[in-house]
Amino acid sequence: MEQYEPDRLSPAQVAALRRSLTNGRAALTRRSLLRASTGGALALGGLGSLSACGIPAAGQSQGGVPAEDRSAKEKTVNFSNWTEYMDVDDSGKHHPTLEQFTKRTGVKVKYTEDINDNNEFFGKVKPQLAAGQDTGRDLIVLTDWLAARLIRLGWVQKLDASNLPHAYANLSAQFRNPDWDPGRAYSYVWQGISTVIAYNKKALDGVEVTSISDLLDNPKLKGRVGFLSEMRDSVGMTLLDMGKDPADFTADDYDAAIARLQKAVDKGQIRRFTGNDYTSDLTSGDFAACVAWAGDVVQLKADSPDIDFLIPDSGYMTSTDNLLIPNKARHKTNAERLIDFYYEPKPAAELAAYINYVCPVDGVKAELAKIDEDAANNPLIIPDKAMAAKSHAFRSLSSKEETEFEEKFAKLTGA
Repeated sequence: MEQYEPDRLSPAQVAALRRSLTNGRAALTRRSLLRASTGGALALGGLGSLSACGIPAAGQSQGGVPAEDRSAKEKTVNFSNWTEYMDVDDSGKHHPTLEQFTKRTGVKVKYTEDINDNNEFFGKVKPQLAAGQDTGRDLIVLTDWLAARLIRLGWVQKLDASNLPHAYANLSAQFRNPDWDPGRAYSYVWQGISTVIAYNKKALDGVEVTSISDLLDNPKLKGRVGFLSEMRDSVGMTLLDMGKDPADFTADDYDAAIARLQKAVDKGQIRRFTGNDYTSDLTSGDFAACVAWAGDVVQLKADSPDIDFLIPDSGYMTSTDNLLIPNKARHKTNAERLIDFYYEPKPAAELAAYINYVCPVDGVKAELAKIDEDAANNPLIIPDKAMAAKSHAFRSLSSKEETEFEEKFAKLTGA
């Protein structure tokens, strides 16, 4: 299955692109540049093939016993994250919020931007995790489907709630109980990722768009519609439009959604399925409307008055990137203190102002308004209650479903 390969861009290249394509405001986001087709990774074999790859099935891992916590003796924490996913000062050399954490706690953060792709990173750390060895990382950020896998395999540590008072109190309700980690026993959200409908007002030329049905069925949009190559987003939005809950659907529901998308493909309604490259199609007008990631839309709107978005009445899809502590991490308490720090409204606001994704922290709006009032009032960054109520997550899949569903989606998209 063809996959987007974000590791072809180095952090320096990403930074250079952002500087060259913007005038003081970032037009390219971490997710738009680096998002892999997360579901596609599992189509290479799914969870059912883990043992065949030398990875023990859940419950058979040797990594279940945590390492001795050296946090009291060693004032450090090793934090691995994605490129362009942390606030940076104007010099590009300092991370202000990380430095604030160190100044307050005395804990030095070794921050590394070494996660370019979920699948690639999993391949990098799985030998140590499977063998019950230290990866050299105390805190990692992974997308929900891979976070769920590591939890099932027993490769991450259960969090100590006593070290997470702000996180426990301030985590937004819409993110509190994913089916893969009820009550957030093993993970906390770094940022939320919303999937919406984006459109080019000039290209629409008066055509009304309010729903996924309009994208799939309105003949005036034939050949000018885009869907995402990420299965959970495109199928999830289609399921919602059909009145189905992506958190509780059957195999027959999934097949019906695929059939509906296939019909639109066959009649030429859908121009193509894309990764992040839909942004250029939308800006040029080749796409009059498309399924899009909200973090991109925030930036596109800032650069073009023709670009806007809508939330269908049926709802929208939400996924998350998540903070986890691997087994054998040597500084668990320090890592938990860092997680908790980012659930305080002030540092959460500073982070949100820079990266423009969905902030998972309640009470952040007033602090964000002090930095960027437009961002504070943007529902794609700070969802109001009405918008949050429309958010839906794609349910966890069994290993069999992973393989079968991804194969069907790959056939649909021609991947």
